[in-house]
Amino acid sequence: MDTQCETDVVVFGATGFVGRLIAAHLARHAPEDVRVGLGGRSEDRLKQVRSELPARAADWPLVVADSADLESLRAMAGRTRVVLTTVGPYARHGMPLVRACAESGTDYVDLTGETLFARTSADEYHEVAKETGARIVHSCGFDSVPSDLGVLLTAAKAREDGEGELAATTLHVRRMKGGFSGGTLDSMRTQIDEVKGDKRKTRIAVDPYGLSPDRDAEPEPFGRTDQVVLARSGETRSWTAPFFMGAYNGQVVRRSNALQDWAYGRTFRYGEVIDTGRSRTSPLKALALAGALPALSTALGTPGLRQITDRVLPSPGEGPSKEKREAGEFAMEVHAETTTGAHYVTTIAAPFDPGYDGTAIMIGEAALALARDTDRLPERAGVLTPATGIGAPLADRLRAQGFTVETRKS
Repeated sequence: MDTQCETDVVVFGATGFVGRLIAAHLARHAPEDVRVGLGGRSEDRLKQVRSELPARAADWPLVVADSADLESLRAMAGRTRVVLTTVGPYARHGMPLVRACAESGTDYVDLTGETLFARTSADEYHEVAKETGARIVHSCGFDSVPSDLGVLLTAAKAREDGEGELAATTLHVRRMKGGFSGGTLDSMRTQIDEVKGDKRKTRIAVDPYGLSPDRDAEPEPFGRTDQVVLARSGETRSWTAPFFMGAYNGQVVRRSNALQDWAYGRTFRYGEVIDTGRSRTSPLKALALAGALPALSTALGTPGLRQITDRVLPSPGEGPSKEKREAGEFAMEVHAETTTGAHYVTTIAAPFDPGYDGTAIMIGEAALALARDTDRLPERAGVLTPATGIGAPLADRLRAQGFTVETRKS
């Protein structure tokens, strides 16, 4: 298949806001011999995007395909080694492309943070992709690369040091500055609409093990959660609130554990929080953050309130200015206790807007790893996670792009 492919990577959705950022990253940083294509519904719009990229992109092929046209998606999958897609909400637009890639044996990466989409993808196409050798790797942006890689690297270091498996593990968002994605909001709207009146879907969406390939083998029964709304961390000495992306990220991390035969440990417990500091006002900040996501979910799920919310929040395809993105940054720490009592900290940080430039780098490098680091990738196919489908090669690539990715015993 490699010798027949016209390209190494096709960016599907290249005319969207994040798609353009990804194409620009690849034009600046992909090795000269990497063949990149731009995919979307409109050839004219693809030509416009290509004309705005650095000169090396002038001869990049354009691939016209529609997310609702399975045959065009199959044709696109047959022309490349990896399809990188930004076309969401994925529950609405993404499943035909998953099918096309799984059946074609073509690797795939996306930016989804949608539990129900990832669950359906795994249920319907995991075995198909295993048979064809396709790696269907969901959630390769800020959802959920820092979380998934952070835990993977922490567990690997503890194992290397002979300090056993992971037990209580918490990701702390230490700093985060950046714009809120219109695409993320649209995905939230879609999932809220999808679970309405459907108890089975609601159960999957809220289950911490909702993406596990073997729910019955997991250590906790359905319905048990240890989430604390407001607390002061003994690890960072900061007041904390639940991180708004933590529920989905946790599902991804737990799927990674199960896909690796629970390599992180059967006593592994995971959560994510955002630190608000140590000042007298820090508890109030934490309470405000803890209430923000439920309030947003209520607004998006309530007729009348949704219309008001839609008018003030960013729409899909919109994004912040270059100046605002350049002011963005994030720093996250995975704190883990091991079964021997050792404590490890893995830091993943970058001077990039997490939802835009940072995400463009993460998914762009994930696609390049699948296309070019094949001798170092895990020997695994199916519907996967960043940790189980790519792993350490992605961490190396992010370091080369200016990310801090390091683990220490504390």
